Amino acid sequence: PDSLLGVRDRALLLLGFAGAMRRSELVGLDLTDLAFGDEGLVVVVGRSKTDQTGKGRKIGIPFGQHSETCPVRAVQEWIDVSGISEGPLFRSVNKHRHVGDRRLSDKSVAEIVKRSLLAAGKSARSFAGHSLRAGLITQAAMSGVSERAIQDQSGHKSLSVMRRYIRDGSLFRENAAAKVGL
Repeated sequence: PDSLLGVRDRALLLLGFAGAMRRSELVGLDLTDLAFGDEGLVVVVGRSKTDQTGKGRKIGIPFGQHSETCPVRAVQEWIDVSGISEGPLFRSVNKHRHVGDRRLSDKSVAEIVKRSLLAAGKSARSFAGHSLRAGLITQAAMSGVSERAIQDQSGHKSLSVMRRYIRDGSLFRENAAAKVGL
């Protein structure tokens, strides 16, 4: 929706997708984890499922080709309209358009994904917060992006684990039966 809540949700969805981020990584972001630049947004994920020691990693989020689906512009708009200047990036918004101080829970990401799908007239049954991560990985593979580049974006330590995301998405991309002229 064209509201403060809608601006937040759009930023969360686009950043989560473009960064192939886990729910916990997405809601764990603080404003200090972001650096806007000429080429896009650099996001520092300080801790994740595969980085329990907090070594951290950087994710490059490029500007999108279309303003309505650009994750960089969406995050900047959320920061601008929310008035937040420090602390958690993604926070609650109440019905009075008040932005809370506390970060969203990882379960909130799943609720936002489902609510957005329903608002778009789609079934939300097969989707959850992890769909943002799986969606980018699958779509990147279908678009011919190298496994190394996908792994760099997603932060997967294991290529075999990352490939589990791709399998169903590429069933018809390089299909042997499709190439034999049936």
